[in-house]
Amino acid sequence: MTTPDVDPLVARMRPFGTTIFAEMSALAVRTGAVNLGQGFPDSDGPPEMLAAAAEALRGGQNQYPPGPGIPALRRAVADHQRRFHGLEYDPDGEIVVTAGATEAIAASILALCEPGDEVICFEPYYDSYAASIALAGAVRRPVTLRPGDDGRYVFDPAALRAAFGPQTRLVLLNSPHNPTGKVFTPDELALVAELCQEHDAYAVTDEVYEHLVFPDAAAPHVPLATLPGMRERTLRISSAGKTFSCTGWKVGWASGPAPLVSAVLRVKQFLTFVNAAPLQPAVAVALALPDAYFTEFQEGMRRRRDQLVAGLTDAGFDALTPEGTYFVTADVTALGGRDGVEFCRSLPERCGVVAVPTQVFYDDPEAGRRLVRFAFCKRPDVLTEAVTRLRQLKEAR
Repeated sequence: MTTPDVDPLVARMRPFGTTIFAEMSALAVRTGAVNLGQGFPDSDGPPEMLAAAAEALRGGQNQYPPGPGIPALRRAVADHQRRFHGLEYDPDGEIVVTAGATEAIAASILALCEPGDEVICFEPYYDSYAASIALAGAVRRPVTLRPGDDGRYVFDPAALRAAFGPQTRLVLLNSPHNPTGKVFTPDELALVAELCQEHDAYAVTDEVYEHLVFPDAAAPHVPLATLPGMRERTLRISSAGKTFSCTGWKVGWASGPAPLVSAVLRVKQFLTFVNAAPLQPAVAVALALPDAYFTEFQEGMRRRRDQLVAGLTDAGFDALTPEGTYFVTADVTALGGRDGVEFCRSLPERCGVVAVPTQVFYDDPEAGRRLVRFAFCKRPDVLTEAVTRLRQLKEAR
């Protein structure tokens, strides 16, 4: 009788253990710390959306929805993209509803990449990107974002050009960018578009923070699919979780030309099949909310951003003001930090706050060794308490 392998997990997934978000959130629960690590709001979304979900639950919309998503949500996604970005997508064939943006990204990579294909992504990157690329047997080619002299994250255009090659299959672009808060400029997007077309590569764009770009950003959010020659080679991904403060609902979507969306749907049907039947009509209601909702949502997050950046600075961090998303990255060097993982693991015991080390989102951890990420999608009183606790670090030095 043979003995099973000690670790039965396939080799390509062995580098991926428990996510840093799960580890830090568990640490927050265990220590009673203020959790500014995982990016979830501490208040619910618009009442119209919540009421529509309750109505759908009571109204019997609890069985399998259509594979691509309910028609009302697909129409709402199409209308929303036309309204805010001038993009035209056919709800019947060019939009598929997914279990959050995470599934949309995974299904896109699995659908488009053969083993050995190369995927270009900008590091630091959301940790599911690397795992999805590994699941497909593809190879990631990171291009590093670094803080410039003005505090805005930038990349070396020559490094991006060098990352492209004969095996390049797609570019995975996240803008507004988690965790840096960077919003890619029109010139940067134009270079990505140029290289995609030159190398006949696809683009998969993660735009879940599309409504969280602040007025002082260097540029507004521009979907890559709006650039000449890019709609036909781009899968545009977004979701309800961030815009409508319902991260636990896991309702996302992918939009693009019919052949690409069909490929995503073929994979998605064998991942979750379908998802969130009674929540889909509620998200359709939310997407159609008046402009005032989106403006007030952005302004509320901007106030929280400024509150946390000021508090972190006062507490001794070198905080980088984000252009978008609801995260702030900060350098811990001035507080004696030399390693972000060690700093974040000790932070709850030292002052009762949880953050996330940015270095875990790099192939080159040295590039983010002393950076940590704080989420500001919390009530102002929670941010005030967190900053008060963090100030103990400076006082103890």
